[in-house]
Amino acid sequence: MQGADTQHTEVVVTGMGAISPAGRGAAATWQGVLAGKATAAHDDQLAAADLPVTLACRVPAFDADEELGRGTQRRTDRFTQLALLAAREAVLHAGLHTGDQDGWGVTEADRDRVGVLLGSGIGGAETWAETYPTFLEKGGSRVSPLFIPKMLSNTAAGAVAIETGARGPNLTVNTACAAGASAIGTAMALLRSGAADVVLAGGVEAGITPLSVAAFANMRALTRNDDPTTASRPFDAERDGFVMGEGAGVLVLETAAHAAARGATVHGRVAGYGASADAHHATAPPDDGGGAVLAMRRALDDAGFAPGDVDHVNAHGTSTPMNDRAESIALSTVFGDTLADVVVTSTKGVTGHLLGAAGAVEAIISLHALREGVVPPTAGLATVDPEIEQTGIRVVHGGAETRALRAVLSNSFGFGGQNASLLLTA
Repeated sequence: MQGADTQHTEVVVTGMGAISPAGRGAAATWQGVLAGKATAAHDDQLAAADLPVTLACRVPAFDADEELGRGTQRRTDRFTQLALLAAREAVLHAGLHTGDQDGWGVTEADRDRVGVLLGSGIGGAETWAETYPTFLEKGGSRVSPLFIPKMLSNTAAGAVAIETGARGPNLTVNTACAAGASAIGTAMALLRSGAADVVLAGGVEAGITPLSVAAFANMRALTRNDDPTTASRPFDAERDGFVMGEGAGVLVLETAAHAAARGATVHGRVAGYGASADAHHATAPPDDGGGAVLAMRRALDDAGFAPGDVDHVNAHGTSTPMNDRAESIALSTVFGDTLADVVVTSTKGVTGHLLGAAGAVEAIISLHALREGVVPPTAGLATVDPEIEQTGIRVVHGGAETRALRAVLSNSFGFGGQNASLLLTA
């Protein structure tokens, strides 16, 4: 695809892989979100640290050595393990690995033109948390030589390349909680530019450690609600913070021409991407959601869509007072007179906030919603905040809603004021 149209080369999704608190695998994650049951639970590790917050959303248990090879647990951080599990599912789902060869390396594309682009906000959080006490208590000589490669945020992308043999562009994006969506948007730009034919793109995070949770809790970003069923409640009048989650989502993105040439099944399209900065505050959005407005409008413009062409928004919807209010105002600004025809949901009521993985997992959920014509509910939501209700947005809760969907806008916003919106079509 050298010399491809750099603006409107069609980018399609041919594979999806996920591991999230809602389920193991992309399909299981979708079904978990559709069921609308919160996954928050009291975490023994957090409770043992005597923290004010002990709720978290963990992925289903897995044995890294058994699933990814002997020694994986010792040599890699948890976030790399999650990325490998999601990437392997995506590669196999896309039919990029066939034949009798061992492993899951790419066999159905030119490896030199297969890229990897992952987002992560924190990287090897567990490695940091485990190693620093050793350094303080026992000195530098007892620090593992594996510390650096385990904790580096680009290690997950590198590990995926090693397993797949992908020798194309290999990048890691850190835009905090927007990282997964930013990675998908940047991957789309790589494909449009002709720099690659295929890109494995997504996000990963495994930051549930006492240190990280203590920091978020002291920022008052985490809920103090101790009831797992209502702790994460986006857009609710009583919301008071998010529940920390973990997970990974990886999409196989290809140029439409490359996918057609190899006879791949297309599961959806990334039609547009918009990014912006709030240029406002390190952790708080502007009251008018101005940066979010820019990101959404840029995604629409990139796809050549009008606001009235969008039927559903998978909102960032973290369950924090400021984010949900600002996002609802931004949605009202962007959609204007067409707002009444748009259904809004936040799947973080089920999964909690997956931080750097959120945008990628939610893109996968959005693609399932498109293909099945079902909008999942916002779990935990009992009473919509009257201030949010006044903006005119309609938040789905109480159960899933069936309707034909032409396009879904998936929003992700991160600390530092970094915003990313993806426009997805079937």
